[in-house]
This record gives sequence, structure tokens and C-alpha cells, in this order.
Amino acid sequence: MALDSGSVTGLEHDLVTQLLLARGVAPDDVDRHRNPSLRAFLPDPSLLRDMDAAAERLAQAVLAREQVTIYGDYDVDGATSAALLIRLLRDLGLDPRAYIPDRLLEGYGPSGEALVRLGREGSSLIVTVDCGAMAFEALGMARDAGIDVVVVDHHKCAAELPPALALVNPNRLDESDEAAAHGNLAAVGVAFLLAVATVRVLRQRGLFAARGEPDLFALLDLVALGTVADVASLHGLNRALVAQGLKIMARRENTGLAALIDASRLTRAPTCSDLGFALGPRINAGGRVGEASLGVRLLTTGDSDEARDIAARLSALNEERRAIEAEVQEAAEAQLAAQHNRAVLTLAGRGWHPGVIGIVAGRIKEKTGKPALVIALDADEAGNGKGSGRSISGVDLGAAIIAAREHGLLLAGGGHAMAAGLTVAPGAVDALGEWLDERLGAAVARAAANQAMLLDLSIAPGGLVPSLVEAMESAGPFGVGWPAPRVAVGPVRLVKADVVGTDHLRLIVRGQDGASFKAIAFRAANSEMGQTLLRTAPQRRLWLAGRAKIDDWGNRPAAELHLEDAAFAD
Repeated sequence: MALDSGSVTGLEHDLVTQLLLARGVAPDDVDRHRNPSLRAFLPDPSLLRDMDAAAERLAQAVLAREQVTIYGDYDVDGATSAALLIRLLRDLGLDPRAYIPDRLLEGYGPSGEALVRLGREGSSLIVTVDCGAMAFEALGMARDAGIDVVVVDHHKCAAELPPALALVNPNRLDESDEAAAHGNLAAVGVAFLLAVATVRVLRQRGLFAARGEPDLFALLDLVALGTVADVASLHGLNRALVAQGLKIMARRENTGLAALIDASRLTRAPTCSDLGFALGPRINAGGRVGEASLGVRLLTTGDSDEARDIAARLSALNEERRAIEAEVQEAAEAQLAAQHNRAVLTLAGRGWHPGVIGIVAGRIKEKTGKPALVIALDADEAGNGKGSGRSISGVDLGAAIIAAREHGLLLAGGGHAMAAGLTVAPGAVDALGEWLDERLGAAVARAAANQAMLLDLSIAPGGLVPSLVEAMESAGPFGVGWPAPRVAVGPVRLVKADVVGTDHLRLIVRGQDGASFKAIAFRAANSEMGQTLLRTAPQRRLWLAGRAKIDDWGNRPAAELHLEDAAFAD
């Protein structure tokens, strides 16, 4: 039955409650999660170890007008973390520098040579963001040179910590249970907590007696972008940060983000999906195949002309990245058959561009359902391989990579549960693959055994209407750890099945109630499901499962299904 507008409020309340409960929210905590606010979810930043020391040092730099450099990683989380602290320090009267290492020439993480050079050029305080948790040698060099370094990170830590003035990371092994509960924060979320703590110290020191305080809420658009693009789990505080950040982003107050939205050809306020698939990849393109500093420059500029120019460059680089990625993916997939019995796929090749290996690893992980490492051999002057890995839910790849480094199989490596990076000698790739397969085989088998498509709702075709989609969307934001609702719709019969675009399957189906709708399965035309549906006779009845979305291309918005699975009804 179609829903009239008067019934939406009651439907939304009941449906959202069920969606929240299905995602693990306790019955007495539903109201807090229904409208996730910072007031309800933001912890006292001081619960994280070293947070007070980091905030005190940053506040001291503000009051003494020191030269501060923000040393960021070259991905979206690093760019947004750096931009957040730069914008904060500018509001507080400083002119901070940004340093983003070149992926190919310098690699991941702080370089000791770069830290010492920045100190010689006048920076008395360096804050590393989204990197540094395992940078023992580099931070040792900075310490010996008399440079204060504060590390703001979220990657896995070892039991021993590098010699930083302060190391703020909810994934420190010595954190309290309360602090460790925020281990799903992206680095930009940790940076936001540092911003809150720093402003609190400056408030106590009387800085704002004669001037206004920085608007920390205005920084939440950066937090949302970095959190979603880094595939952080949208539980707890992350959900509140992203929900509020999307509202800030819709205001288009950040000049660079507004230009990026325009360059992405978005004509409405961005959603979580847009952050992950439209905005994030463009920021990443600068670090992958272009100039690493472009993302931070875009996110910190107030010049609309400069913002448009940088956004256009990033869009062009993103197209270049797509072409390079396709070549590497084809070469990597050619190795899959030889590893079909492996629990962890370790794929390596010479000449592969290190800037796209993480994306390719993610694609292969999605295609195979297994953790995947993609290694670009001879990626540095010494001929070592640079690798990037992506994991599946329930398999902690970051911890395994750290263990492999401690075992002597890697020259460098680290990460978090779902993603990791590494440097490996060319002759050690096979041994690494065998070691990971043995270490993670049982976990991958358990994860595979627990795989199931969980459905939130089963409806007749006539129930797939825009008002239902809008009601379900109000339980968002959706992302990793907080999946968008899946619905099963049926029974239906095929009216039309064809291939559109690049390997996309499009269906027009009709139900017994006379209602028809469109379903589309992206990059699935050549899959087993796609080929089966293309050959299915019109008289066969089907159940379709996937995500309900609104198609607003026509004169009247219509609901459609983004298809993920199908089954014969008889």
C-alpha cells in the first residue's frame, strides 16, 4: 500500500526505532541515537592519555605566537586533520605551516630528515596528524634536535611508544577502557578532540576575555569528510560527528569544500555516500597521482578563485587516477587464480603505481570477500615494495601487519583493523603471504561462515515509495558499522533487463499488485547474478534485495532499488 504524507511521521518514528534496535542500540538509549548530537556523545577529551599535555603545549604555542607546523598524511583523513588544526590556529592568531610528504619520494609517516629541517626553518612545535604512532626513528631524530612533536593518530600502536612530547591516540595499548571505546575515531576525530581541549585551556588562561572563541562547530564538515572517507565505523561519537558535520557542509561555509562539491557536480547537499565516492576520491587524487598538498590547500583557502582552480585540478587528477587504477587492477586480478586457496590475497607486481594500490586492494576485497594486499614492487630507490591492504569485518589486518613487522618480515608497517600499509623487501613477499595466510586463516574462515545478508524490511512492490525511503534515511547517517537499511521486495517479474553504462545491470520489474519499479546493480552485469537475471524468463517470479534509494531525475521523484542479491520465488 502506498503511504500518504500524513502517515509518514508515525511510520518514521516506529521504523527508525526498529532500525536503531537492529543496529545494537539499547532500548533506553534510542532517543540519544535518534538525533545524534555532540552534546549527547562528546566525551571529555582529557580521558585520552597525553591529551592534556598536547593541549597545554598547543595553547602555549598560541600564547607565545610560536611557529607551528602541521605534518599530515597524504590521504583524506590526513588532509582534513591538518586542515582542521590549521584553521583553528589561524582563528587563534597564528600562521601555521602545513607539510604533506610526497607519497612516492618520502612514503608514509614522518620523516626524521623533514622534521629536523622544519625545526631548523623555525618550527618549535610540530603536530603530526594521521601518522606518527610507529615513527620511532623519525621522532627520535626530532627529539635529539630539540624539536617538540605532538602525535595525533588513530593507527595501531605497539607496546612501546615513540619519543614524542605527547602521543594522543585512542588505540594506545595503555588506554583505559573508556578511552579505548573511541578507538573507531579517524584521526580527524582525534584532532577535533584536541581542538576542544586546546580551546578549553586557552579559555582558562583568559585568552577569550577580550575576543571571541573559535567556532569549533564550523570545523565539523572537515571531520565528517575525513571520518567517512577513511571508512571509520559510524558508531557512537563518529555518528554524531558525521551527522552534525553534514549539516555544516550543507551551509557551504568552507570555500574549498564548496568548490569541491561544485566540481563533483552535486546539485544538493552532500550525503555520506557523496563523501565516500565523490568528494573523498578527489582529495585523495592529489596524494595518489598528483601534488600531495593540494587537498590541504583546498580545505584551508578562503579565496574562491583559488578553490575553483584546485578543485578542477583534483577532478582532473581523479580521472587520471581512474585510468591508472584500471591497469593495476587488471594486472592484480590476473594473479587471483593462483591464490584461490589462500585466505589472504597477496598480489604484487613491478611497475604498479603506489598511489592506487589501496583502491585496488579494496576492489579485490569486495570482489573476493577476502582480505587483500596489493604491493607495488620497486616502489622506492632501494627496490623495496610498497603495499596497501584492505580487510573484511572480523579480521584485524592492522594488528597482523604490525606483528609481521615485529617478526622481521617487513621493513615497516602499520594500520588499523580494516586497512594497513607496509614496506617489504622484494624477496620477502612470498614469505609474507604465507605467514599472513597462516596467521589470519582461521579468522577469515570465521568471518566467511558468519556472512549473511541481513534484511531490515520485506515489502510488496507497491510499498517501495519515496516516503518509505525518506523514513529509513532518517535513521542515518549510514556507513561502515552502521549499514544502510536493506529491503527485500517481491515477488516480481521481469519487464526488462539490460546492461547500461560500464557493466551496470538495469531491471524494470512489476509485482502482483501492479506496481513497477527500477532496480540497478552496479558493476554486476558480468557477475553470476547479472548473467542469470539477463537470461531469466519473464514468467519467473523473483525476490530482489538491496538498498532503497530515491531517483530524482524525472519530473516526480521515484523509489528505486540498488540491487545486491536476487532469488527465485518459485
